[in-house]
Amino acid sequence: MRYAAVCFDMDGTLVESENIWEDTERQMFEDRGLAYTDEVRQQVIGLRLDEFFRRLKAIFGLPESVEDLMRELEARILPRIPHEVKPKRGAQALIEWVAAQGVPYCIASSSSAAVIDAVVESQGWGQLITRRYSADLVAHGKPAPDIYLYAARQLGVDPGQCLALEDSPNGTRAAVAAGMTTIAVPDFHTAPQALQAITPHVYPSLEAVLKALQEGRL
Repeated sequence: MRYAAVCFDMDGTLVESENIWEDTERQMFEDRGLAYTDEVRQQVIGLRLDEFFRRLKAIFGLPESVEDLMRELEARILPRIPHEVKPKRGAQALIEWVAAQGVPYCIASSSSAAVIDAVVESQGWGQLITRRYSADLVAHGKPAPDIYLYAARQLGVDPGQCLALEDSPNGTRAAVAAGMTTIAVPDFHTAPQALQAITPHVYPSLEAVLKALQEGRL
């Protein structure tokens, strides 16, 4: 293991949750008579919720406050997490392997602490992933590097010695901007080419990432 620490994004990286977020978001906008298209969603994937809704308020002219919209979406998504969120293929084995290396690791996510905790507990990872950092803790969400720089400080390592795993362009830009070696595993919404323009380390699955780490190719 050549890295001093590992930072995992969560939604779309460790768990299959982007489809649930998308469905919940679409229903929320359809209830307002608005078309939440793939083109619109591509502009906001990976953003912190306040920045997500700030962008969507500009697109749709929503009258509600950002805070009210955030509360509504979180209230809609939290009950779905325990029953619908599933681990990405290879996530359990990768997390366990990283834990066995004896280096610090964490989740660094755009989601709120409540959502992060709900997802982690739903997967039975409460004891396995104890360091969990929400972008709500920093001034700027992804694609700004703030959450990854914060995570590195909390883990006590230089960002340049960290490995980050991401799935979205915004998240990948954040980790790269923090100076971390950044692996991107595209979720179903993201074309690999969009990530290859940001980082050279694009892999088709977490299983492929684990194999590359075990073989010392990363």
